[in-house]
Amino acid sequence: MDSASGHLRVAQVVCSDAFAGVERYVTTLTTGLARHGCRVVVIGGQRDRVEPSVVTTDHVEWLPATDVRQALGALLHQRHLDVVHAHMTAAELAAVMGSAKHRAPIVATRHFARRRGSHFMSGVAGRFLTRRIDAQLAISRYVADSIEGTSIVVPPGTAHPDAVPDAADRERTVLVVQRLEAEKRTDLALEAWRNSGLGTAGWQLLIVGDGSERRRLEAQAAQLGVAASCAFLGRRNDVADLQLRASMQLAPRPDEPFGLSVVEAMAAALPVVAARGGGHLETVGLAPDAALYSPFDIGSAGRMLAELAGDLERRHSYGTALRHIHSDVFRVERQVATTLETYRSLLRQR
Repeated sequence: MDSASGHLRVAQVVCSDAFAGVERYVTTLTTGLARHGCRVVVIGGQRDRVEPSVVTTDHVEWLPATDVRQALGALLHQRHLDVVHAHMTAAELAAVMGSAKHRAPIVATRHFARRRGSHFMSGVAGRFLTRRIDAQLAISRYVADSIEGTSIVVPPGTAHPDAVPDAADRERTVLVVQRLEAEKRTDLALEAWRNSGLGTAGWQLLIVGDGSERRRLEAQAAQLGVAASCAFLGRRNDVADLQLRASMQLAPRPDEPFGLSVVEAMAAALPVVAARGGGHLETVGLAPDAALYSPFDIGSAGRMLAELAGDLERRHSYGTALRHIHSDVFRVERQVATTLETYRSLLRQR
């Protein structure tokens, strides 16, 4: 702990060179911790996206790390740390391997609804890490119930715009915002779009994101006869603006661990049609009249889109309810405060 200020020195570790949901979580949490006076070193993540997002004051620095070896090296070069906060299994391994030097409590955020050791590490190594981690956060109750060990549920926070446009002033567009990978089930979104019939009524589906499935999905759109009303926008830096202009957002993954883009839509008062499952029950599902359909029931998904498109008053009331829920539950300040209290609780125990 910084003896002059009483504020914490924290390492946020993620072994990747990507900028997906986990890296976004790290950047949001880091900027919030810095506002509270913490000194933070971010280890890992895509340099051209993470570094500009976090290195805004002398309280934060960024170091590259795409694997365990690099992350461990960066940790061992730190003079002093109060807390090491790891994200995903590789980062947890680096944190545990470096603990002989940094001797700081290790906090792990669990971002996925699966147990440790499901992929590149054996179950034995996963159990070893579980014993060495001092506190575990989960991004949703769905994740916490799917993993081993005790977790504190801390939903990620997102920005809350000061003002949002009225439903009547929005464009006739529906957004899908996610990586174009198989587990995200963007194929189901295309089928729901076809079933809605909105493409022939002057509406447009905007698919934001990129990934290995993009070409297959573009071919699927053509096969379904909806290519003319679908636009694949790729990665965008203006998602917040798109959400303020659109009229609806579609979230098709049935087992979404949390759904960060869904929560961002809620902040923008953007009505969300989502599969009834996973983290969606804890976000959109908090609204009394949530537009949730049974997973894989593409007919219902299409009907919900069509009904919302034709009901301006419902879009307004539903979007407003989602925005109020965001204000109460999903602000960044709440996430940062709970995380900081976890850090300080561990340090008091020591």
